[in-house]
Amino acid sequence: MPHSARVPATIRSEVFLGSQAVRAGLLTPRQLSGSTWRRLFHDVYVHRDVPVTHGLRARAATVLLPGAVVTGCSAAVLWGLELADTEDDVEVTLPPRSHMVRVEGIRSRRARLHDLDVRRRDGVRVTSPGATALRLASVLPRDAAVAAVDQLVFRGLARLDDVRALALAARGPGCARARAVADLADGLAESPQETRVRLVIGRSRLPAPVAQYRVLVDGRFVARVDFAWPGKKVALEYDGLWHGDPDQFQRDRARLNRLREAGWTVVFVTKEDLRDPERLVATIATALARP
Repeated sequence: MPHSARVPATIRSEVFLGSQAVRAGLLTPRQLSGSTWRRLFHDVYVHRDVPVTHGLRARAATVLLPGAVVTGCSAAVLWGLELADTEDDVEVTLPPRSHMVRVEGIRSRRARLHDLDVRRRDGVRVTSPGATALRLASVLPRDAAVAAVDQLVFRGLARLDDVRALALAARGPGCARARAVADLADGLAESPQETRVRLVIGRSRLPAPVAQYRVLVDGRFVARVDFAWPGKKVALEYDGLWHGDPDQFQRDRARLNRLREAGWTVVFVTKEDLRDPERLVATIATALARP
């Protein structure tokens, strides 16, 4: 009967340096090269049963580079935003005079980070939500950057005023972009798609809607909608109100009926609509033009 691979408890669920495990006598080089262990980066391994995520790979990057701080989209992932896929390069920042190491799967840069801008998240050194927002605002495409800042603010991780202050004080490449992004963010969107809808409307000639509007009739709460033009009784909802759960479907149907009974027109927006902004704007304009 074949023997099962020896799995030391100390590295059963953690990322580790293979060279250290061999020196400590936990594994032999042959065991390390077997199918029990998954190689994440050069000399960094994890047990094959541990799910590999971008967050795990970010942790692995700091194991390989102890002086590194996780930044950018990788930092956003550690704060709970879905801004990087599993196999995307992990972004880290190293101290200014540190030796640059080229590692496949890691995108490193050198910069001075203020101590107040560095936190620990599940044991990993990562930029604070505010500093993460500033980095994203300076490097991501504008709409994606605004959506990322909105999410950090909406989830209560960062304050919009703080992000704007950081952007105003920033110097160097990307600072002008960061200030523009911070000015466009409002921190009210529940999803990145809602931010993109708001930006599409903002670039059009449509009147500005009210975000996260509470519809009331005679002081009685009817519904909260993503965007509203109260004077026209037109509401806009991203991706509709429908869900797969039968009970939720019934609640959503009842909510839509209440809005209609109150005299409101509801415009639904999907991912496909965002691919054709001109048509989306025309659809909203038609709804607003109705008597």
